[in-house]
Amino acid sequence: MIAERMAEHEAVLQGTKALEPLLAAAGSMVSEALLTGHKILFCGNGGSAADAQHMAAEIMGRFQAEREPYPALALTVDTSVLTAIGNDYGYEAVFARQVRGLGREGDVLVGISTSGTSRNVLAALAVAKKMGLKCLGFSGAKSEQMASFCDICLAVPSTVTARIQEMHIMMGHILCEIAETAIVRQKK
Repeated sequence: MIAERMAEHEAVLQGTKALEPLLAAAGSMVSEALLTGHKILFCGNGGSAADAQHMAAEIMGRFQAEREPYPALALTVDTSVLTAIGNDYGYEAVFARQVRGLGREGDVLVGISTSGTSRNVLAALAVAKKMGLKCLGFSGAKSEQMASFCDICLAVPSTVTARIQEMHIMMGHILCEIAETAIVRQKK
């Protein structure tokens, strides 16, 4: 089983390499937003919520370079907000309502959904798009629905959740490194 999983990972990685130009464009999108005083919002469910928090922490804290913090927020972390919105408006609205309250034109919303069909992530992307935020999606092979709301959609060529998540965190790290490198260069 171990050898099979490693072989699956390698095969998905090879397919994901085709996303390099889109990942570079996503890095530019995030870098430009941060360098012009905007923030990055992240959302996702389950493992994708953990990825959202992880990426927000890399931007707010630091990734590899010692630098000032930059505004990034995972919309998955405030249990009072999540439960209030979920109770009053339904779970589908938990991220969209936060985008309406926190998002501003020029910010970036990163929606993460391995299926590409998470209703609350799609609702947040739809609201963000209407508000003038840039929209970046992280999905799996079935990304058509999500891609329709995104400026850029990084669709991993797999339908296996674990393999998709492995590529999402790798691409998330690369995205953070691109942004951090741009920030450090501009500050010198």
